[in-house]
Amino acid sequence: AKCVDIALSSCTDVAYTQTMYPNFLDQKSREVIEYSSEYILISVLHNLLQGECNPDLRLLGCSVLAPQCEKDKVIKPCRHVCENLKKSCLPAFDAIDMAWPYFLDCDRFFAGEEEGCFDPLAKLRGEVDVEEDLPSDLPATFIQFKHHSYSQMVRTLKKTASKCSHIATTYSIGRSFEGKDLFVIEFSTKPGHHELLKPEFKYIGNMHGNEVVGKELLVYLAQYLCSEYLLGNPRIQTLINNTRIHLLPSLNPDGYELAAEEGAGYNGWIIGRQTAQNLDLNRNFPDLTSEAYRRAGIRGARLDHIPIPQSYWWGKVAPETKAVMKWLRSIPFVLSASLHGGELVVTYPYDYSRHPMEEKMFSPTPDEKMFKMLAKAYADAHPVISDRSELRCGGNFVRRGGIINGAEWYSFTGGMADFNYLHTNCFEVTVEVGCEKFPLEEELFTIWHENRDALLNYMEMVHRGIKGIVSDKFGNPIKNARISVRGIQHDVTTAVDGDYWRLLPPGTYVISAQAAGYSRVMKRVTIPAKMKQAGRVDFVLRPVEGWPNKLLRRSMEDMYDPYDPLELFDPHAQRGEHEARGGSLSGREKPWWWSYFSSLGLHKPLWLLKQ
Repeated sequence: AKCVDIALSSCTDVAYTQTMYPNFLDQKSREVIEYSSEYILISVLHNLLQGECNPDLRLLGCSVLAPQCEKDKVIKPCRHVCENLKKSCLPAFDAIDMAWPYFLDCDRFFAGEEEGCFDPLAKLRGEVDVEEDLPSDLPATFIQFKHHSYSQMVRTLKKTASKCSHIATTYSIGRSFEGKDLFVIEFSTKPGHHELLKPEFKYIGNMHGNEVVGKELLVYLAQYLCSEYLLGNPRIQTLINNTRIHLLPSLNPDGYELAAEEGAGYNGWIIGRQTAQNLDLNRNFPDLTSEAYRRAGIRGARLDHIPIPQSYWWGKVAPETKAVMKWLRSIPFVLSASLHGGELVVTYPYDYSRHPMEEKMFSPTPDEKMFKMLAKAYADAHPVISDRSELRCGGNFVRRGGIINGAEWYSFTGGMADFNYLHTNCFEVTVEVGCEKFPLEEELFTIWHENRDALLNYMEMVHRGIKGIVSDKFGNPIKNARISVRGIQHDVTTAVDGDYWRLLPPGTYVISAQAAGYSRVMKRVTIPAKMKQAGRVDFVLRPVEGWPNKLLRRSMEDMYDPYDPLELFDPHAQRGEHEARGGSLSGREKPWWWSYFSSLGLHKPLWLLKQ
């Protein structure tokens, strides 16, 4: 037998290109495999398990039905991969009354690492591409200004985190529709942990898969932060020592792959923009802006922490979108920016017009002054955006200082920036980093130098305004207390440890803190124009008899919906526990999924039925 090309439609995305017949099940040809119950099962598992454990299970099945072949020799998949997947996915099979497939028997068809095996899931973790050989005498500050494939990006992030392991770590917030991990690299003096009074910052790139500059900038920024910290750069050390920084270079790795097939220099506006589900991620978030406009005229109503409407879940919600929303719930982010391409300008909320029929209408948030200050922090530090020439990319925005209210540029609903502001404490702007969505590789060095100081300057803005701790008279922290600013119809809330951050421009404010069951405390605060560090303003709340007013009670209890699908969503699609779906076999002959195999006649998979 010899190695032959894989021609199975459900196995075209495996990390290898050739297989051998017969396979481990003694199926002697491609045709025999395609009409087998085993192959049909791996083809429909995504639907049967409602997306759970996939594409992992499909790739694991392919490694048995179409095993890897090199030099006319078959290589078995690794047993530990099968065992780990079975441990996390078996509850999903139990939930639909399906037995674990016999051909995924970890002892029978898989091998130990000492026997020489391959990891069929390596592609999902970005471990497949062959790494380029670089000279060993490169300086510590070396950055390779190139386009990174998904696996190259992951490897670079992991290598950077390893180099700076005392201040950096990598983690995944979830998976794309096609199963790629959405990797984040984090920088902090205590990686992996929130520290009291240390603000949380994030950059997100590549939300639209064909807008690749933001992705590359964040990969370069990660390497720069690491190397400069090690070299003792005081600006970088101060930033990392006092901030927890999260960089998510690619939110849409599936779309990026499509765009990358067109190649650098392709300046298209469609291919790769959307996800593998054909969804535009920056139109896929809940429309809370419409609700904010409705509330704006109601006396005492708050324009913050607006719950997700039930109707939102009736539509198609991308796993990438859910992963970001879950991420926002888990970390008390203060400031953020999303990096896009196609123009050269910084936009800020609201992105959705006050009047839905108006496509270009100035639609400010209650924090208009702060958002303009944030947008200008990036624009003024960017040598091209701050250039007064109108005969260039982004020249249309010169008279506005290189910034614009999003809805005044063009209105759209379901955007990520509006969602950040209206559902969480986080302020987010959108940075259009260049007129070319997918520039040539030789342009990347210049683009990095144009954006480097702007990226740093914007991160430092997370320290503007005030911060503090809300506690009771015994010093116990009070979480979910509201911090209000008189004259600004938008509150922030305290984190689990009672700490908060409120971005504010220079000025004098009346700040109040309130929480359910406690009396309100008010303070007058002045933020000097030249102060670049957040002022410390703590509050000690005293308990009161009875419950606070109805408005406060409702706002604290209904922070999120009573029925909240997001709380049940596992962004990694591999749960240890799984909510029950479908009943047991009692009272009916066959389970609901049996119809998927109706075309097989006498060859139906009885081995899937639980005895």
